[in-house]
Amino acid sequence: MSIINNINKAFDHRIRLGIMSVLMVNEKADFKELKELLGATDGNLASHAKALEKETYIVVKKAFIGRKPNTSYSVTSKGRNAFKKHIEALEKLLGNK
Repeated sequence: MSIINNINKAFDHRIRLGIMSVLMVNEKADFKELKELLGATDGNLASHAKALEKETYIVVKKAFIGRKPNTSYSVTSKGRNAFKKHIEALEKLLGNK
């Protein structure tokens, strides 16, 4: 078995890796928070979030706070498990495990 088998292609971009990292340690994060934390553009963040949502690794909730639209994200249990396996594979690849 190859040492890179558990490296997940869904997390191969720094924005996706960042989204998942933030959501692994926070119950949820909204679009503005993620955008500021990751230094991403609106379009870039939206497209990478959509890719993670398509894999069912994150859940997207759209709501209104007052009259302002708010989009928030949270990680699913499938996403949590996949990300943990991905991190473990990276650690193994780097020789830390």
